[in-house]
Amino acid sequence: MDESDIDAVAALRVKGWQSAYAGIIPQSFLDVMSPESDAQRRRAGFASSRGSIVDLVAVDEDDVPVGWVCFGPYRGETDAQGPGEVYALYVEPALMGQGIGRALLDAVHHHAAAQHFATLQLWVLRDNARARRFYTLAGYAEDGAEESETYNGVPVTEVRYRRPMSS
Repeated sequence: MDESDIDAVAALRVKGWQSAYAGIIPQSFLDVMSPESDAQRRRAGFASSRGSIVDLVAVDEDDVPVGWVCFGPYRGETDAQGPGEVYALYVEPALMGQGIGRALLDAVHHHAAAQHFATLQLWVLRDNARARRFYTLAGYAEDGAEESETYNGVPVTEVRYRRPMSS
């Protein structure tokens, strides 16, 4: 990914949230999300994370981004051979189930192995059954860790999944 992809990635992320998290995260929160504000945050993050975070973009036959994944060292981890983390994975909602997400995740596994991460971890909303099924099929398992974030006054629980890189 380069800076020219940021607007398309932000639009994918916002559409992904609004589609996947409807009924889980308050609609009032989802309704005010905008690709423009997400792109602004993404640009700031992109500039400050060069080298440590990998962004991969899947494109269609017209070179239009249809999927995006972002990964790097596990948040707060300082051990270079410690765990990695999949921070985000989003696919154009109309194209879900066509293998784009799996191809992106396979690419992450390839890159993570080359970077010698011992495991990969990720956080997924507890009530997002589709995503949990997707990650389970990709070799991830719940490890018992949970955290909660509040969206417009509503606490939403995330569970952590882990996958050894030897898989």
